[in-house]
Amino acid sequence: MIEVRLPSSLVALFPGTARRMARPDAPTLLGLIDGLDADYPGLRDRLCAPGPTRRPYINLYVDGQPAELDDALRSGATVHILPAVAGGA
Repeated sequence: MIEVRLPSSLVALFPGTARRMARPDAPTLLGLIDGLDADYPGLRDRLCAPGPTRRPYINLYVDGQPAELDDALRSGATVHILPAVAGGA
């Protein structure tokens, strides 16, 4: 199993999702996202642009390290999906 942690901003858009969830193993981050999209249609479009590529305002981390869609996943990994934060005065 893979532990997935989603931001509250994404959970709010998809009723029934949880901020933390265990998901079946997937070979890559894209495979994991495709699995999430099967349960929560439209989630992939929020995270990925055509290509597919990661949307520029989405940050992906596997076990605390920056990751990309084609990165391999191991069983027991923790995946964080985080929106970019910007701002200032």
